Amino acid sequence: MSVFGDALSVTASGLQAQATRLRVVTENIANVDTPGYHRKTIPFDIDRSSGDLARVKAGDVDFDRSELEKVYDPAHPLADATGHYDGTNVNLIIEMADAREAQRSYEANLKMFEQTRNMSSGLMDLLRR
Repeated sequence: MSVFGDALSVTASGLQAQATRLRVVTENIANVDTPGYHRKTIPFDIDRSSGDLARVKAGDVDFDRSELEKVYDPAHPLADATGHYDGTNVNLIIEMADAREAQRSYEANLKMFEQTRNMSSGLMDLLRR
C-alpha cells in the first residue's frame, strides 16, 4: 500500500474509534436519569496486525463499577423502606467533556484525512504534467 493509503487507513481508524466513543458517551447522557444505570466506558487499543502500521481501534464496552447515587424519593416506585433507590453513576459534566474531546479528536482526524487526500491529488496532478 502507498504512503498515502497508509495515512488514510490510520486516520480512518481514528475516525471510527472516535465515532464509537461518541456513541457510548451519547448513551450515557441519554441515561443520566435512568435508575440503576451504570456508566459505560470504552478503551482504545492499538492494532498492529498489519505489520509496521499501527491503527487505533475501540475496545470492548465496559461498565463503570463505581457506586450508584442513592436518591431519596419515597414516592418513587423503586424506593425501599427508607425512601431511597439506586440512581445512576453518570456525571453529566464528565460526559459533556468526553463528548467535546471525542468531537475535537474526530475533527482532527477528519482534517488529517482531507490533507492526505489533497496531497495525493496534488501529486497525481504533478505526475500528469
